[in-house]
Amino acid sequence: MNLFEDYFEEENYSSSDIDDLRSKINICKEYVSDGQIFAYLENIEETIQLCLEYNLNEDGLFLADAVLDIAPYNSEFWQFKGIFLNNLFQFDEAYNCFCTAISLNPNDVETLINKSISEENLGLTEEAIESLHVALRIEPLNDEANFSLGIIYERQDDFENAVKYFLTAVEADPTYNEAWYELGYCFENMDRFEDALGAYEKFLDLEPYSHTGWYNCGIVYLRMENLNKAANCFELSTALKDDFASAWFNLGVAFGNMDKLHDAQKAFKKASEIDQLDETIWFNLGQAYEDTGRIFYAIDSYTRAVKIDDEYYDAFMARGYCYSNTGNYNFALDDFSKAAQLSVDSSDAWIAKADMEYSLGRLILAIGSYKKAIALNPDNFDAWYKLAETFVESGNWSKGEEAFEMCSILKPDNANSYYGRAKIHFLKNETIEAVKCFKLAFSCDPMLKKIFARDYPEAETSKLFKNLFEED
Repeated sequence: MNLFEDYFEEENYSSSDIDDLRSKINICKEYVSDGQIFAYLENIEETIQLCLEYNLNEDGLFLADAVLDIAPYNSEFWQFKGIFLNNLFQFDEAYNCFCTAISLNPNDVETLINKSISEENLGLTEEAIESLHVALRIEPLNDEANFSLGIIYERQDDFENAVKYFLTAVEADPTYNEAWYELGYCFENMDRFEDALGAYEKFLDLEPYSHTGWYNCGIVYLRMENLNKAANCFELSTALKDDFASAWFNLGVAFGNMDKLHDAQKAFKKASEIDQLDETIWFNLGQAYEDTGRIFYAIDSYTRAVKIDDEYYDAFMARGYCYSNTGNYNFALDDFSKAAQLSVDSSDAWIAKADMEYSLGRLILAIGSYKKAIALNPDNFDAWYKLAETFVESGNWSKGEEAFEMCSILKPDNANSYYGRAKIHFLKNETIEAVKCFKLAFSCDPMLKKIFARDYPEAETSKLFKNLFEED
């Protein structure tokens, strides 16, 4: 899931406003065709400004070009043309326009700022930074120049420098809502959560109906493990934008961590209805169903997750355990086998696969899988112990003993490892060795004496074994 979404909303212009502007554009085009540009230059400039505001870039570019044809030394119209070209993603041409405008008016801060936009989009990051520094030498407290520098540093993950320029921007203009928003983002990435909340709260003072603002506050509270406040923020976010899948998803996360399992399930379900192609949502919905005992619903959700991402390791593992719990051992084995293929550095899938092979009586295959798990994690005590038990059950006592010995090396105080070795010696009629291992087991866990007495009732008649119970 993406934790942040752009807070910029598309402008909603009324059709009457657009119709009125198009009428003005058509009148200006008539001035151009009639050769009356100078006579109506003020009207044309006003219309160009409206084209910028309403994002009518093609029309604005036409009018700017028309003026420049007869007034090629007008820096303002070169800037207009550059902005329209920037908006049309024609950054090379835009850059040239801004360079021309600056050559005609070197101290125009707005042109320098727009030139930096072209430079950054052309990959000329250092040049963009320099253009903004030139602008700040002219106007040190220019909020737009400081904000633009902050954005560049933020994109480079240089949050310290980004914060410095965003702070200057809000000092110059305390109502600069975008700067407060970006400050919150930077502070969060620096793990300065209280500062992040302060910045987002400033943003929300200015934009109280911003669903992303409340969402980002929720993310910060979630990271601070303040789950109640996180849930409240996500609920506000979804109230403002009902189809905000990320907010519903994280609301589910907050509820889940609060053990409000049915509420978490509802939130994840809502998120899945909005975004049916996000495998993470389906996985978390599956976990919510599993936590509330709805195993078959969980299986269905995990299945949807792996249909979207056929390399989703966690989903295969989770579905495998669900299949195992419902007695579908062959399906479980298929899932654990797939997870094992996907596993590069984790032994868990191989152990789960081996456990299922063991349950199905496929001992040789289980031994191979336990060995794979051990190869990935040689210090995995559980894998060694299960391997030892499987060797014993398959009749390979010597290999079983070797595996139990490794268990004793990994956990010298584990009674069961010694007890397992003792049983092997007992089966091999190696009574003296068996007694030694039983003693070690009982010293680690005296309660094993009761299990021994139950497993080997005939030992009560053996003086050698009887001594084990007589010793403290």
